[in-house]
Amino acid sequence: MRAGEAAAAAGVTIKALRYYEECGLLRPDRAANGYRDYSAEDVRLAEEIRSLAALGLTPRETRPFLTCLRAGHEVSDHCAESLAAYQRKIEALDLLVARLARSRDQLIRRRDAAAQRGFPIPAATEPTKEPDIMLPKADPLPADLPAPVDDGAADHLPGRTLPAMSFTSTDGSDLLLDEVSADRWVLFLYPLTGDPAADVPEGWNEIPGARGCSQEACGFRDNLDVLRAQGVERVIALSSDRADYQQALVDRLHLPYPMLSDPRLTLADQLGLPTFEANGQTLYRRLTLLLRGATIEHVFYPVFPPDTHADEVARWCRGHRDA
Repeated sequence: MRAGEAAAAAGVTIKALRYYEECGLLRPDRAANGYRDYSAEDVRLAEEIRSLAALGLTPRETRPFLTCLRAGHEVSDHCAESLAAYQRKIEALDLLVARLARSRDQLIRRRDAAAQRGFPIPAATEPTKEPDIMLPKADPLPADLPAPVDDGAADHLPGRTLPAMSFTSTDGSDLLLDEVSADRWVLFLYPLTGDPAADVPEGWNEIPGARGCSQEACGFRDNLDVLRAQGVERVIALSSDRADYQQALVDRLHLPYPMLSDPRLTLADQLGLPTFEANGQTLYRRLTLLLRGATIEHVFYPVFPPDTHADEVARWCRGHRDA
């Protein structure tokens, strides 16, 4: 398969595939025209690199696990070399934890010494006011983004039942979609989130409905209490983003709800959800499902603008509180 197909199947980017090849971790064949030809084994290896990255292993540290898979084992840690790699990583983390603990102790001592020179630490019995926490914000959206149009691709969804599919979420739990809640809850789907250290992909702003994933995520974060007051028990997000990248997004934006990774778009296959192609990847179109238990009660599609969409969901719930 070509690079775009292999990347989509493995849940990674084409750039990541190229990097894995540079590291000697993947060895795709070359077609007569010079294009790389990725095999099912290459996809399996790329998936394993992605999975181990979520545990903190760098691509180069995954080499023993990939060797184990190439030897024909069903799991990548069925080899002594893999166990040794685990141990090396654990020892490295232990060393890091010890260094951080020493730094923390030194900082505490210096803080206390500085405080005794003129800024006494309040007694433990004195009430202290919790500092206001300024949550990080996503960048404002451009004013000239094209609005998506309703192409009818979600008309069949109201009344459908979610399949019994399990996803591992960023809070570490395994969520079974048809058992999330017996009451009303929200599942919002988005294409992907951008890297704050990188430029927006070329042409991304010109795709109707593509831009605004971080802004939408912050909107649901900031309106979570409002939604709960309107009877929404849970909010969950889902996209084809890698699980480790979603976890980085949760940490960066302080998102209080779980995110689910579906790199193979298995939910789209089960429900016939709308998708689009961009930069060699198949991505979810922005869509929000309002559910009662496992039944789709209402669908928001298309979603625009994404940064105020959580307000739209809250207003709908307010008007249908007794539905």
